[in-house]
Amino acid sequence: MSQEILLGILTFFTSTIAGVVGLGGGMILIAILPSFLPINALVPVHGLTQLSSNLSRAVFGYKDVKLEVIPKFLLGSLVGVSFFAIILYFVSLTYIPLFIGFYILLSLWSQKFNDKIKKFESYYLIGFIQSGFSIVVGATGPLATTLLVKDYNDKHTVVATAAALMSITHLLKVFAFMIFGFIFFDYLGILVAMIIGAIAGSYAGTKLRDKIDGKKFMLALKIILSFMAIKLIIFVFM
Repeated sequence: MSQEILLGILTFFTSTIAGVVGLGGGMILIAILPSFLPINALVPVHGLTQLSSNLSRAVFGYKDVKLEVIPKFLLGSLVGVSFFAIILYFVSLTYIPLFIGFYILLSLWSQKFNDKIKKFESYYLIGFIQSGFSIVVGATGPLATTLLVKDYNDKHTVVATAAALMSITHLLKVFAFMIFGFIFFDYLGILVAMIIGAIAGSYAGTKLRDKIDGKKFMLALKIILSFMAIKLIIFVFM
């Protein structure tokens, strides 16, 4: 089996997971890619693949996307990508995952924390952090999804809107790496296979999501987000 076909199949499965629960697929994929790609290609190839995965998921669920949050997130993302791109070579970002991890855990499980942070929390800020930091770590979906889980109770709304927001993040990241000089054409065969797998996985995941009970889905999503947050915290000390 060729590397392209294998990566296409793996991307299909990770995209299906993301299509069902709204996240997780990107983090699994970026953990797999070092076995296939050189380090300098990991984040840009992952970004373009995840753009196709998230954009297709948002298109398949376009009726559930909350359009009112997109301009706020987009503005924050534009500032965030510009800011992080500039400081990337001058400032250590080692401890940022630690703060993100604790934010997610407290945001999901502490009402006192939510009461205090509500006046600061916004899609502008989430866009700034999520899209800016994605240049460094590749997969930052839990941030936007955490806020959406608190704002909306419908599983389709959370998944589709998170996909739309992540599409913005990955699109800006792809443009940033093009400016940095990364040549996507060098990985054309791999990218075509992975993009096909990503779109097919988004479709499959969207269909499978209908079979899951809404309340159980939201609880499972909170648990998954918590595990991801703990992983981010542990990562800092490894």
